[in-house]
Amino acid sequence: MSEPIIKIENVCKAYGNNQVVKNLSMTIEEGEFLTLLGPSGCGKTTTLRMLAGFERPTSGNIYIQNKEIQDTKPYNREINTVFQNYALFPHMTIFENIAFGLTVKKVAKDEITSRVREMLDLVQMTGYETRKPDQLSGGQKQRIAIARALINRPRVLLLDEPLGALDLKLRKQMQFELKDLQRKLGITFVYVTHDQEEALTMSNRIAIMSGGILEQLDTPRVVYETPKTKFVADFVGESNIFYGQVVEKNEDDLKIELENGSVLATNSYVQEKDIIDISVRLENLKLSLNPVEGFSLKGYIKEYVFVGNVHKVIISLLNGKEIKMNQSPKIPVLPENTEVYPYWNKEDAVVILSTGNLVFKAIDAPVYHMEKEVEAYEK
Repeated sequence: MSEPIIKIENVCKAYGNNQVVKNLSMTIEEGEFLTLLGPSGCGKTTTLRMLAGFERPTSGNIYIQNKEIQDTKPYNREINTVFQNYALFPHMTIFENIAFGLTVKKVAKDEITSRVREMLDLVQMTGYETRKPDQLSGGQKQRIAIARALINRPRVLLLDEPLGALDLKLRKQMQFELKDLQRKLGITFVYVTHDQEEALTMSNRIAIMSGGILEQLDTPRVVYETPKTKFVADFVGESNIFYGQVVEKNEDDLKIELENGSVLATNSYVQEKDIIDISVRLENLKLSLNPVEGFSLKGYIKEYVFVGNVHKVIISLLNGKEIKMNQSPKIPVLPENTEVYPYWNKEDAVVILSTGNLVFKAIDAPVYHMEKEVEAYEK
């Protein structure tokens, strides 16, 4: 990738005593499709609004092409925004909606006509020039909103949950259309969503936020396969997360004691006695009818849930904890209440140093004496 087009340095945003963005730093590359992903209230939309100029950082700096923009008015930034509610002018035709930005700038009529036609062709809406917004479907309105934003030829396009109001099938279709459009134009897209699948489908990189903090910034594959925090492991996709203590380490191979039994994993940076979380994706969990060397988890098949392309197998462990496994519907299912021994390839388990490790090191107690203290700490 080329030089970063956007640089965010130690940015904080507070409303009174409520700090919604906390010491955020990241760079966004020229021509990149970057998604800000997280639950409601995590700070992603506030970050987008600071980029757009609708909000000012409480502290820190934002640069576009190495130029500070805190004091630059929104209309003087080479940035346009597409909103979830489209924000089309209902009394204007589609042509007039798309042309609005150029009309305000008093661009020549011939050039306006040429560029509007170019945008209509780009978003596959040629022939709709004389219609009004209320004559369009949700997907068509979103295309017009995108065309109106793109006609000004911004360096960066900000998209605030633009597909949130669409039905599932249309949303999936628009995901691929948006990604294809971004590739054709080479414009930097900064996209906000709470939909993990949407982020994984469309992005070059994903910035995952929680409570105003950047948890992880990486490619979709790295975020999914090697989450850096328990939050990321739990939020992106589905994972079985176990809590335990490293009781033995041989080179990078770990033996870990859980409340339910012992398991194996591999990791280079954790040490013996460390308290850790283990994330195992549903597709990486396996079941055996007999004990597996290194694993002493035990449970029974509680139920199966058919979700189209997979059977979701629900397994109840002896202490009542439920874990899940994805299985092809073509594989014969074991009867419910069958006793099983869950396990995995040790390389498929992601080991994350738990925040509970801080409490453990402070009072040096065995993990099974620490449950209440760690729960209180993590809250």
